[in-house]
Amino acid sequence: MNRDIVLSGPQPVPQSVPQPVSHPSARPVPQPPPPATPRPADSRFAAALAGPRRKQAYFTPARIGIYLFLVTAAMFFLVPLYVMLVTSVKPMAEIRLGNIFAPPMAPTLAPWHNAWQAACTGLECEGIRGGFWNSVKITVPSVALSIALGAVNGYALSFWRPRGANALFAVLMIGAFIPGQVMLYPLVRALAAVELYSSLPGIVLVHIVFGMPMMTLLFRNYYASLPQELFKAARIDGGGFWRIFFELMLPMSTPVIVVAMIMQVTNIWNDFLLGLVFAGSDNLPMTVQLNNIINTTTGERLYNVNMAATILTSLVPLALYFFSGRWFVRGIANGAVKG
Repeated sequence: MNRDIVLSGPQPVPQSVPQPVSHPSARPVPQPPPPATPRPADSRFAAALAGPRRKQAYFTPARIGIYLFLVTAAMFFLVPLYVMLVTSVKPMAEIRLGNIFAPPMAPTLAPWHNAWQAACTGLECEGIRGGFWNSVKITVPSVALSIALGAVNGYALSFWRPRGANALFAVLMIGAFIPGQVMLYPLVRALAAVELYSSLPGIVLVHIVFGMPMMTLLFRNYYASLPQELFKAARIDGGGFWRIFFELMLPMSTPVIVVAMIMQVTNIWNDFLLGLVFAGSDNLPMTVQLNNIINTTTGERLYNVNMAATILTSLVPLALYFFSGRWFVRGIANGAVKG
């Protein structure tokens, strides 16, 4: 038989390797990102590759103009202050020499002592300290009550919106822009009718009336910038008018309260006309007493005492701005005077 004959019979079938079946919803396997191109570790090497860098000029015309304006504005306020300070510690013999910018050769604090408790403000020579305490008694309740009423009015006009709120707000705004001199005579007659003319409660009430429109506008604009969702959530939780005001709105009002306090203290402390007309002879504020010291016609005119009394009168607003200036800027940035 031929050896090349292949025997017939069943042959083994080669088994194929099973292939994974891809499901339509199967996600592709994420591939790792390619390796990042290495960067030079030294930044100076990168700067050298970029080429020489052009230096920016420090003193540009625009920057010189800004600095010139700032220096001029600062000198406009600092030069009179310097003259006042220097004159207030000079004896009268040096002041008569006429060189107001020269520093004192023999400084003394006697003019400050005389301005505080010995200068004549009319028939009495008790200094300006009496006017200081009168200004404190006028300013503290006037500021507190005007801010409180303005906060409540602004809160009500911003969130509750009672009937006629727009008309009331328009009346308050008209009152804020009416000159105070126009309202002097009607206020004098009204206070005289209720026996409050020339009294401490009368001058406090006048300052509250004049300050309430601006305080209402200030707080209304601030509360209008707050999200309405806070008020709605408080109403859903069952909060009423006063509870929402004291527990939610008032703790959030620190920036605008500081702004309002600075504005009111400055306006009321520096007021002259209203204090002269409504305070009475027993409650004359510091500004009226200062005017009496400077305009006295008896004896020699003491310029050092006048300057010392002027600085003493302005110390309270200056200290307030100095210690709470950052709060004032923060209140402006938070929307206290926007709207």
